[in-house]
Amino acid sequence: MNTPGRLYLIPSPLGDVHPEKVIPRHTLEILRNLGQFAVEEIRTARRYLRKAGCTGDLEKTGFHELNEHSQPGDLAPVIATLMSGQDVGLLSEAGLPCVADPGHELVMEAHRQGIQVIPLPGPSSVMLALMASGFNGQNFAFLGYLPVKAQERIREIRRIEKTLYLQNQTQIFIETPYRNISLFNDLMKICAGETYLCIACDLTLETEWIRSLRIRDWKSESPEISKRPAVFLLYK
Repeated sequence: MNTPGRLYLIPSPLGDVHPEKVIPRHTLEILRNLGQFAVEEIRTARRYLRKAGCTGDLEKTGFHELNEHSQPGDLAPVIATLMSGQDVGLLSEAGLPCVADPGHELVMEAHRQGIQVIPLPGPSSVMLALMASGFNGQNFAFLGYLPVKAQERIREIRRIEKTLYLQNQTQIFIETPYRNISLFNDLMKICAGETYLCIACDLTLETEWIRSLRIRDWKSESPEISKRPAVFLLYK
């Protein structure tokens, strides 16, 4: 019986920056020696691998697509590859795998099957934003994406603001870049003037921009955040 392979969780850059600037050397060395990958989109995965210094024939590399459209049965070929003794790299499109990102079901199934899971270091927009915000880093919650429907999002923002005051807890969330302005406007209308908001855009890129202000002070600002990857944080 074969010893199962290992599932490596491999981070990606947060934007258009060379991997060697943001991905540790040890992570890149492991990446370059893998021949099987679980990815969200094969085309962008190949582009990342080339930039990361993979010199082999990527047409012969094994790719398994796992994304928001995948079905439970799509995990089976990846698990079979691992159980055959081959190592597999789970690649994120940006940042850390499984954090606001598909892939957690593969990781859970790997645990069920006794497969070793190895997370590798790399950039996390959530942690970088928290570090740079000045907000409470000992008690925080990452909420992922807020509801898209207007009334549901308004209720959620009110709940979030109440929670941060009751629990002294930094609240962190993200939005699809083209809806950043809409979210910002909702925060301006709903949150108390004393509440702090941090917006962290284009983290690790040359255009990186991070600012923490009270809501009342943001109301005189017009941040250029449309269509830019951003993390939003609220605190008291």
